[in-house]
Amino acid sequence: MSKAASELILNPDGSIYHCNIRPEHLADLVITVGDPDRVREVSKYFDHIEFKSQKREIVTHTGTLNGKRMTVISTGMGTDNIDIVFSELDALANIDLSTGEIKSEFRKLSFVRMGTSGALHKENPVDSYVLSTYGLGFDGLLHFYRDSEKYRSLEIEKAFLKHSNWDSKKAMPYAVKGSDRLFDKLNSELTGAGITATAIGFYGPQGRYLRLIPDPENINEILAEFSFGDLKITNFEMETSAIYGLSAMLGHEALSINCIIANRAQGEFSKDSHKSVDLMIQYALEKLTK
Repeated sequence: MSKAASELILNPDGSIYHCNIRPEHLADLVITVGDPDRVREVSKYFDHIEFKSQKREIVTHTGTLNGKRMTVISTGMGTDNIDIVFSELDALANIDLSTGEIKSEFRKLSFVRMGTSGALHKENPVDSYVLSTYGLGFDGLLHFYRDSEKYRSLEIEKAFLKHSNWDSKKAMPYAVKGSDRLFDKLNSELTGAGITATAIGFYGPQGRYLRLIPDPENINEILAEFSFGDLKITNFEMETSAIYGLSAMLGHEALSINCIIANRAQGEFSKDSHKSVDLMIQYALEKLTK
């Protein structure tokens, strides 16, 4: 069954509505960043850039590095934007835009998020890198899709609900595993690893006080004290759980590498986060193009 024009929305030039790109502009390896300005900080290392586009906060560059074709795209902040970008990128890969029909041959994409994050333990200092073994989401996005439980790590969810005495008024947490293959490519003595918690906001949902009091006030302690076997929650950010969840449900693979720019346990912030993120980008690109 073809998709109605109100569901699969295209621009006049045939590009998909929000991302503003056509299928030929999308590489099989997709690097996602939150900050639109970070797209050029990644693509400046490409040997060649073949395509550029921008619509709102979504900036896209496609090019090659060491013979490897890749797309880098900004998503903006939050899992709501991930829902838009990842749904549209999958449509570019697996729906015929001219007919609205799902293609008979599946095209698998590999997503690597290069992000920034706050650490919950002193063992993950500022300016270090963390690979996300799992995404633990508090945003509720996956619950809007049928059969998401088939792709979730239900035992981790159950253990976290018990540990945290989670408030039933909030969206139920969900956990999804990242790609083992991409983890192996990016892992080294320079990287830490652990569960990445994905918050639905930056202030109250991450336990920050300004004028409003967070609920619970001790969310960071609750997260830091959780363990499941040899796994613990290492860091907090705003996209990974949705990236892992949608990628798994759509048949793609995904992994997040985050530069730790704040250590919540130590109360520290990176003295030069721009340099640290740039070094992480260089590290990840080298690993991905080996």
